[in-house]
Amino acid sequence: MTTNAERRICVVGSAMVDLVARVPKLPEPGETLVGSTFQIGFGGKGSNQAVMAARLGANVGMVARLGRDVFGENTLANYKEQGIDTRFVLMDENRFSGVAPISVDEGSGQNAIVIIPGANMGLSPAGVRDARELIQSAQIIICQLEIPIESTLEAFKIAREAGVTTILNPAPAAELPDELLALTDICIPNETEARILTGHTVNTPESATSAGKSLLKRGPRSVIITLGEKGAVCFEGDTVDYITAEKVKAVDTTGAGDAFVGTLAFQLAGGHLMTSAVRSAVAVASRSVLKEGTQTSFPCYDDVAELLNGSE
Repeated sequence: MTTNAERRICVVGSAMVDLVARVPKLPEPGETLVGSTFQIGFGGKGSNQAVMAARLGANVGMVARLGRDVFGENTLANYKEQGIDTRFVLMDENRFSGVAPISVDEGSGQNAIVIIPGANMGLSPAGVRDARELIQSAQIIICQLEIPIESTLEAFKIAREAGVTTILNPAPAAELPDELLALTDICIPNETEARILTGHTVNTPESATSAGKSLLKRGPRSVIITLGEKGAVCFEGDTVDYITAEKVKAVDTTGAGDAFVGTLAFQLAGGHLMTSAVRSAVAVASRSVLKEGTQTSFPCYDDVAELLNGSE
């Protein structure tokens, strides 16, 4: 196995600032609720996945755009504090930083999120091309759908030229061009995203099978459908593996999917086989829901070493 620092991961994606309100339940349309607490934290799926991999000790580079405002300045400082390469994290002079208002149900830990992309939409294909060296020197590149789709496509084209493994987390849920899926080595949707991509209802490991096989036919080498507290189902060729999650009482599920993706990339970059990597990713994601917040809930390597090294 490679050492942690030799695991090279590039994330081309989003940076958000999370505005988190804890509420007695998720509000219905037209309903006003009184929340108990409010927090501001660092988020964005791209940033979260980069931070998770960096917390575990990987060599992580980020390609992103921030607004020239206090949110952007603080996000850049956070990247540097986490040890992330920020050469291609640039300021957008015309857009505000991305923000994500989040409501968290105090009872169940479930959440509802609204994304306002802001400067993330300023990451153009040309900006991605400027980061070619960073992308092609990585073992794994991770992308999501919180930047322009043409920029994600450009990143995967550049990665494919150098044989870099591509991971696509198709979130927030949207229809995807077949060209992007054909460039995707590993596609990781959750239940909602899998349903939108395939038209198949996904709420159990059994019902995930049709969706996973359907998605495989569109191009990805592997598909992993995450099922929250139920774990994940992994599809590779004709092989289907169901990995269960430990039963825990969730405090806050925000960012659990990103903890999964960042951990999976870390394990794969270290030479772990897919099923082993998925098992570790499920375990670390389950650990992350035991604390409040997004990136603040992500464990460091020493906290989860037994989950990462005992999965073979």
